[in-house]
Amino acid sequence: MMSRLSSVVKRHPLITFFVLTYAISWTFLPIEAVRFLPSGPLFAALIVIPITQGWAGLKELGSRMIRWRVRWYWYVVAIGLPLVVHLSNVGLNVAVGAGVPSLTFTSLTTFLLVFAVRLVNPADGPLGEHPGWNGVALPGLQADRSPLLSAMILAPLVAGWHLPLFFLEEGGLQPSLLVGGLVATMAVTFWYTWLFNHTRGSVLMVVVAHSVEGSIQAEIGWIYMGVWCAVAIGLVVFDWKAWRGPAPAPATTVPSVPPRGATPAAPA
Repeated sequence: MMSRLSSVVKRHPLITFFVLTYAISWTFLPIEAVRFLPSGPLFAALIVIPITQGWAGLKELGSRMIRWRVRWYWYVVAIGLPLVVHLSNVGLNVAVGAGVPSLTFTSLTTFLLVFAVRLVNPADGPLGEHPGWNGVALPGLQADRSPLLSAMILAPLVAGWHLPLFFLEEGGLQPSLLVGGLVATMAVTFWYTWLFNHTRGSVLMVVVAHSVEGSIQAEIGWIYMGVWCAVAIGLVVFDWKAWRGPAPAPATTVPSVPPRGATPAAPA
């Protein structure tokens, strides 16, 4: 039985990853103390990679998670763009007379503390999600697809995985929260894909960006959704060549998916 399961995982690593990610995270929904497990993608990655890639795959994922040697301006982009989005959200809400949306940001000290905790806490979203979404799923999708097509596939899967969160939150059935949150999540996935591919496949940089975004929890609404959609569309339009061309070489490993029609290689 184990041999048969292992064979299925090796033949369908990406499908297995997505199924495990949903199953692990959603299994806790009936449990009041847990409800939803943000670390599902991380656990799914740690199950799929040893089976499909062995120690070499785990080593590659670990390398992506600590890949900090990127050009300095990517740190500025990873930290600055989410802040600009929040400021734009606030400014546009005030401009249309909606008032200042509620924010969890109270002081610089609080922001830095929350940011630091989210950066290293595997039970939280950034570190619990991106070793899976960007360390496993995205490289696998990009092995024989363009970054644009890969992001178009990944974005709804990431958004769908978040779906229970919008119902667990108070007012989760409000259209502005549900639709706005799901569409914003898909748009943010394009931003993370772009950042990942431009930082030599660094999961760390995506974790940094997500940690900044999550450290200032803004009220989700149509304007918030619109700002993130504008960012995603802008990244695609103004960097079209990068989206349509082959993915950067360092981002084509974990787990490897052979081109269509090719004979799968033996796992490492």
